[in-house]
Amino acid sequence: MPVLTARTTALIVLLLAAMLLGLAPILVRLSDTGPAAAGFWRFAFALPLLLVLSQRPGGEGIGLPGKWMALAALFFVLDLSFWHYGIVMTSVANATVLCNLTPVVVTLFAWVVLRERPQRLFLAALGLAMIGALAMAIGARTGQGSSPLMGDLFSLSVAVWYAGYFLAVKAARRSAGPIRILLWSTGLGLPALLLLALVLGESILPASPAGWAACAGLGVLHVVGQGGVAWALGRLPAAITAVTILIQPLVATLLGWLIFTETMTPVQMLGGAGILAAVLLAQWSARTTGPGRGPMKTGAVPEDPAPV
Repeated sequence: MPVLTARTTALIVLLLAAMLLGLAPILVRLSDTGPAAAGFWRFAFALPLLLVLSQRPGGEGIGLPGKWMALAALFFVLDLSFWHYGIVMTSVANATVLCNLTPVVVTLFAWVVLRERPQRLFLAALGLAMIGALAMAIGARTGQGSSPLMGDLFSLSVAVWYAGYFLAVKAARRSAGPIRILLWSTGLGLPALLLLALVLGESILPASPAGWAACAGLGVLHVVGQGGVAWALGRLPAAITAVTILIQPLVATLLGWLIFTETMTPVQMLGGAGILAAVLLAQWSARTTGPGRGPMKTGAVPEDPAPV
């Protein structure tokens, strides 16, 4: 039986994490509490699990937060706040697809700031992914959500916050493992989300056992899903990772169709097929650049020696 390479293993972990994170918007809808409050409970339920994982044999321990972890926490709070409001204002498909336009921001940042010019094949994959994502959003039927236009705008802004989170975690992974990064980004973001929920006058406590179960589920998904993404970011280029997690809106759209009867149109189905093709093309572009190089022409991403 062939042994999986480090890149292949990281890709498999990333795909599984992205599929799990596709459950998050469904649980937010079912949380029976305010949008920012749902983010607070997501962090509150995740924090004890992260503390336990940080103390496991061979683990890093709690340590102290670095500047990149604090920045990741800030971007994550902005990410969840705008996204959770987007989820209740527009369709699950639109909210999840629009917020996952992150690859555009990540690639532009690497190109303009880091002077890492993308390979043509990767740009083709990125373009195909964006066309697919826009098709899924535009193709959604109207009348889904309390304020579709505002929800779409909120969700679109999340692409910037999520990109900032990606890049901050990528920088933090050079000196820390994923559990410590996720622990501190969660711990630092917890009081900020609670304060935001209180200022906005949200209902803090879930009103039903099902709501509590959904909040607990968000906490588990946070640890497993975001933990998997943080782990993969230490082994894959950020741009490749950002394109690959576009699997997440596909899962969310399918679940929105099954649970909330948010009908999938033929245009959305074609968009989903385009995203899947783009993910494969992006991975192929990474393979064609040679060993140890990502989808950029300069500045190869080194293998991260940080412990898992």
